[in-house]
Amino acid sequence: MSLNLIPGFTDFQRTYSELSQLPFFRINEGIASNHITVKGRKMINYSTYNYLGLNGMSEINYAVMQALNQYGTSVSGSRLLSGEILLHQKLEQKIADFIGVEDCLVQVGGHSTNVNTIGQLVCTQDLVVCDALVHNSIIQGIRLSGAKMIRFKHNDMSHLEQILERFRKKFQNVLVIVEGVYSMDGDLCKLPELVVLKKKYQALLMIDEAHSIGTIGVGGRGITSYYQTDADEVDILMGSLSKSLNSCGGYIAGGKSLITFLRYNLSGFVFSVGMSPSNAAAAYESLDIIEKCPDLIERLTKNAEYFLKKLKALGVDTGLSDQSPIIPLLIGESEKALWFAEKLYDKQINAMPIIYPAVKETEARIRFFMTAAHTKQDLDQTIQAIKEILEEEKHMHSNECYI
Repeated sequence: MSLNLIPGFTDFQRTYSELSQLPFFRINEGIASNHITVKGRKMINYSTYNYLGLNGMSEINYAVMQALNQYGTSVSGSRLLSGEILLHQKLEQKIADFIGVEDCLVQVGGHSTNVNTIGQLVCTQDLVVCDALVHNSIIQGIRLSGAKMIRFKHNDMSHLEQILERFRKKFQNVLVIVEGVYSMDGDLCKLPELVVLKKKYQALLMIDEAHSIGTIGVGGRGITSYYQTDADEVDILMGSLSKSLNSCGGYIAGGKSLITFLRYNLSGFVFSVGMSPSNAAAAYESLDIIEKCPDLIERLTKNAEYFLKKLKALGVDTGLSDQSPIIPLLIGESEKALWFAEKLYDKQINAMPIIYPAVKETEARIRFFMTAAHTKQDLDQTIQAIKEILEEEKHMHSNECYI
């Protein structure tokens, strides 16, 4: 087989030289938090989802070392056979209790958790209706399943109902999938209306909480807590362990019967090595700290509110961001977004550009992840830098300057 026959390979080869000049794959030389070190330069950092600033804490590192000393670096097998350790069970129960559901199943990858689970839950006789802005992992899971996919306009509950009303009776099962906090725009799903619709049309509801667990709701308990909705009203709650929980992997939480089914039938779980002891320990200890320190969530919220208010005062477009730690600065052109990011980098601010095809060309942006670790000085210095770059931009006469 020729490499040139691989879809996209030839086009990639033509553009790679250009890509290699872009601000991607820069090497971080330390712990990624509110500050980051690149090539010996200390930067204010907004491109890390260490939302609560816990990564690297001595308590977490100690728990990891304890797990490492007891179990080694790997469980060396599928959990179904001989790879099960007590840490797995403790972590799953802790997550379930934290959210307020019966059970939970952790997996080794966040992206693969969505792919595996959706691929298992629906089939060619089913329909998946998902928000237009859901994560790539959700789309890949739907494609794997063979189910029919229809996207509804972002957060448009009227459009969702139109689709459900028209197609519900034509399919065996219908699964509605949304995100708790949308990773590109920083807005929240409309959970109360989603629950009403899923009941009305006898659909299943799945929420991807990768960016909402540990960031919103009482004590960081996520989207159901934020809306004061019983977590049992959502059939499938997915979350990532790599963000607020400072580890790697993902989880599916929900009713006991569903999780038991997945535990024995989910191919991406059954035929995969179990989560490493170190990752399980890091997530468990992180969650324990979050439970004991609700002020972390308050600090994160205050930082996000302050930064969003200051950005808006500059007259820039912050899109849909509201009540979350994800704040985009919409620029509108990929080339210009790259230029803006480089200008920030020159001022020792690490905030990555999001460009086409990750978003529409007209929606290219700089995305800021807020953390509880950011200081007021960090935020004010960044706002001042953005103000200076905007002033510089005004003096430019054409887009030819953005190179």
